[in-house]
Amino acid sequence: MKAILIPVKIFAQSKKRLAAHYSAEDRAALAAALCEDFFRIVAQVKGIDRVFVVSQEPCALAWARDYGWETIVETAQISESHSVDAASCDCAEQGVHALLRLPIDIPLVTPPDIEALFRQEEGAPATIIVPSRDVTGTNALLRSPPTLFPSHFGPDSFALHLDEAKRCGAAVHVMRNPRIELDIDEIEDLRALVGLASLDSATAKWLRAHSTGLSFPAERR
Repeated sequence: MKAILIPVKIFAQSKKRLAAHYSAEDRAALAAALCEDFFRIVAQVKGIDRVFVVSQEPCALAWARDYGWETIVETAQISESHSVDAASCDCAEQGVHALLRLPIDIPLVTPPDIEALFRQEEGAPATIIVPSRDVTGTNALLRSPPTLFPSHFGPDSFALHLDEAKRCGAAVHVMRNPRIELDIDEIEDLRALVGLASLDSATAKWLRAHSTGLSFPAERR
């Protein structure tokens, strides 16, 4: 069984690295827009059996249920790694053999990008990793089985995940994909996104409403 796992942080507590540029309300709205768009993309992915959303965020959980996905409701959000590992155990217990963790803040990803990761999946034990743009973070992590090794999301997670995979003797495949690699954490990430986000997306609408200082192209306003 192949599945996608999506951890969602409470919107009001998201995107804190943008606090110098945007209010808490604006940052929560950005998180919501990214989540809305990402869920719409995942709903179009072919060849997977189940989608799991682990979160405390009421909107994300409600949207997940609207899509018919499975929800894992958290009582606390200790860290993304803790959320993903606890949910991965649940998924494994339900028969998932290959689990792809994806974040909501990769606004350029397409359904074929996600499908391509599963096509590369090998027999367990194995992992597929897509790093962040600076090749320090982990933007996509596919593990077979789901509990193959512990998560280390955060600074230097790419190297830490590689080390974990090698330590447990897993086959490792690193894939580069510029659409998956662009995640939204810093103001530079938003500037890189300007002009690339789908014009009818919630994220593009947020960008148009908050374009000051982003060099938003006039012809695309």
